[in-house]
Amino acid sequence: MNITRDIFYVGVNDHKIDLFEGQYDVPNGMAYNSYLIADEKIAVMDSVDAKFTHEWLDNIEKAAAGRKPDYLVVQHMEPDHSANITAFMNNYPEAVIVSSAKAFTMMKNFYGKDYEDRRIVVAEGSTLELGTHTLSFIGAPMVHWPEVLMTYDSTDKVLFSADGFGKFGALDADEDWACEARRYYFGIVGKYGAQVQAVLKKAASLEISAICPLHGPMLTENLEYYIGLYDTWSSYGIESDGIVICYTSVYGNTKKAVESLAEKLRARGCPKVAVNDLAREDMAECVEDAFRYGKIVLATTTYNAEIFPFMREFINHLTERGFKNKTVALIENGSWAPLAAKTMRNMLEGCKNLTFTDTTVKITSALDETSSAQIDALADELCMDYMAQDNSTANKNDLSALFNIGYGLYVVTSNDGKKDNGLIVNTVTQVTSSPNRVAVCINKQNYSHHIIEQTGVMNVNCLSVDAPFSVFEKFGFKSGRNTDKFEGTEVLRSDNGLVFLPRYINAMMSLKVVQYVDLGTHGMFICDVTEARMLSDRETMTYTYYQKNVKPKPQTEGKKGFVCKICGYVYEGDELPDDFICPLCKHGAADFEPIQ
Repeated sequence: MNITRDIFYVGVNDHKIDLFEGQYDVPNGMAYNSYLIADEKIAVMDSVDAKFTHEWLDNIEKAAAGRKPDYLVVQHMEPDHSANITAFMNNYPEAVIVSSAKAFTMMKNFYGKDYEDRRIVVAEGSTLELGTHTLSFIGAPMVHWPEVLMTYDSTDKVLFSADGFGKFGALDADEDWACEARRYYFGIVGKYGAQVQAVLKKAASLEISAICPLHGPMLTENLEYYIGLYDTWSSYGIESDGIVICYTSVYGNTKKAVESLAEKLRARGCPKVAVNDLAREDMAECVEDAFRYGKIVLATTTYNAEIFPFMREFINHLTERGFKNKTVALIENGSWAPLAAKTMRNMLEGCKNLTFTDTTVKITSALDETSSAQIDALADELCMDYMAQDNSTANKNDLSALFNIGYGLYVVTSNDGKKDNGLIVNTVTQVTSSPNRVAVCINKQNYSHHIIEQTGVMNVNCLSVDAPFSVFEKFGFKSGRNTDKFEGTEVLRSDNGLVFLPRYINAMMSLKVVQYVDLGTHGMFICDVTEARMLSDRETMTYTYYQKNVKPKPQTEGKKGFVCKICGYVYEGDELPDDFICPLCKHGAADFEPIQ
C-alpha cells in the first residue's frame, strides 16, 4: 500500500488476538504498522509482532522490488514492534539498525544482542540521509517508554509517530477513530500527558501532511482534528460536555439512586449522561469516559469497611493515569456504618485540581426522603452551568455575576455581521451599581475594538481557574479579522444574539455601550448590563493565577537563545532575526527576550 510515491505500508493485521497487552479487549483485532521508504537507500520503520515474521518479510520484499533494505529504524522497543529485529538482521546481513541509545540497551535485554558493529545511535536532532529523503529524529521519552523516538521525513512531510496517534483495531475494521484511539490513549499513554504535550510543542513547528503511527490507520486528512484531540487528552482537558456516573451496586439500591440522579441530570439540561456499571462494563471504556467528560459521579457501597472491589480497581486506574481537572461527586451506601465516600475521597487525595461537590449523597440501605432530597440538590449543583446556558431555564437577572469581576482574565465576544469574534482582556470593572454599569478597556489595534465601536454591544465571559492554555491560544494569539475563532464549534447565544462560552467560565454579562472614552492606545467602553448569568461557583481566573498555573513554563534549561514572552516558545541561536514570527502564537521578535 502506497502512502506517498516513496513510502509504502508493510505492516500486518492481527485478527486472532483477543486481549492487547493482556488486558485490553480488542474485538476488531490489532494492526502492527511498519513502513518502507524507498530512496537511494531503503529504510524500514520498525518491525511487527513475533507471530507475523514471514508475512512482514514478504511485505518488505515486495515493496523493495528486488532491492535490499539498508536501515531498520527502531522507534520503540515494545515487543509488538521489535520482535522481528533479529529476523530482519539475519535476513539482511548488510543492514544497519538506527535507534536511540536506550533502545540498544533494551535490545540486548530482550534479544541478547545490541548490534554494536551494525548500528547508528541517534537522538533528538539527529538526521539520516536516504537520498532525496532526509529523516530527522525527535526525542519522545515516556511516550510511552523512555527510549521512544519519532521520525520526520521532511521531503514528504510525514511524521512517523511511534505509538502516538495509535488506536485499537485492525486496519480493515470499520469503526470510529476517536472512540478506539481515546481508549488506547488513556489506557496506555494516559499517565504521560506532560511528555505528550512536550512532543506536540515540537511538532507544532513542523509542516505535516501525514501521520503514520505504529497502530491504527495512517492519518492524511483533517490533521488538526487528531492533533487537537491529543492536545485535549494530554492536557487533561474536557473533550465532551456531559457527566459520567460510574457505580457498583450489590442489591440494586445504589443502582436505583444512580438511575434517579441520571434522570434528574437529563431533565436539568445535561447534554450527555453516561452511566457505567463497573462490574459489567469494560474497565477501559469506563476509564475513557472518566477522562472524556468534565464531571464524574462515583457511587458505591461500603464493603468490608472500605468500598466495593470494582470501584477500588476503577479509582486505582484513574490515579495511576494522573486523573485531574475534574468535578467529582460522591454517592455512598451503607446499612450501619457508611464509609465509602471517605474512602473514595482519600484514594483521590493525590490527584490535582479536583473540585468536589458540596453535596454528598448518603444512603442508608435504600433511598428515603433525605437521600432523595440530596440527589435533587446534587443534580442542581452539577447542572448549574447547563441551566444557566439554556435560555429557558437561566436566571437572566442574577446580578451576583458582578461579584466575579476582579483583576482577572476575560473573553470579550462580539460579532462583525459576518462571524463571531472573541479576544482576551484583563481590564473589566464595575463602575456603578445604580444603574449597573461596567467599563471594559480594549486596545485599539484589536479587531474587536473596531467591531464594538460600530455595534455597541459585547458579552464579557469571566474565565474560571479551570480554563486551559488552549483558551488563551484561541482568543489571544490570533486576530479575528482573518480568523474565525468559532469555526466548527456549536455556539451558545445570549438574548443580544452574541456568543458566550459553553465552558471554562463562571459568569457572563451582556453589555450595551452607553459611553466611549478615548484613552490613547486603548478605548474604554462604559456599558449598561442587559443580562447577567452565573454559570459555576469556580474561582475567577486572575492574571497571577494564569502566570503561575496555566501559562506553559518555557523549556530553557541548557539552551541558548530567545524565549517568547507570550507563549514560551524557545528560539535557539545567537541572534533572533528582526522579522522572526513565533510559530505558536504568531507574535513578532519584539515579544521575545534573551534566555537568562
